[in-house]
Amino acid sequence: MMKKTVLMLFVGLLSIGIYAQGTTAKIEFKSETIDYGEIAKGSDGVRVFEFTNTGTAPLVISDVKSSCGCTIPKKPEEPIMPGKTGEIQVKYDTKRVGPIRKAITVTSNADTPTKVLKIKGNVKAEGAK
Repeated sequence: MMKKTVLMLFVGLLSIGIYAQGTTAKIEFKSETIDYGEIAKGSDGVRVFEFTNTGTAPLVISDVKSSCGCTIPKKPEEPIMPGKTGEIQVKYDTKRVGPIRKAITVTSNADTPTKVLKIKGNVKAEGAK
């Protein structure tokens, strides 16, 4: 009896494995660049990259890295189910005056495992016209 149960379980897992190969997660960003424009020093540096899983498997974002310590990205912890949307929050340190030109690398299980998002803009010194 036990052997039969184990065999059925194994066959079941095998068919799930075969089924899973035909499904892929796809990550599609609403926009791959966020332009802060001209912003004041010390203003809110939080922006959001919105994306949709347009694939047929749950999307798991394993890592989000910034090209600089001045930018702190935050990834979703839960898998994003097919057809659902998620967001990657980016917080730029607006105490740094000058141009913003940063890249955020998103690593996931999508058919394109690495996506590079960009933020740009300019932080103006207080009182600057």
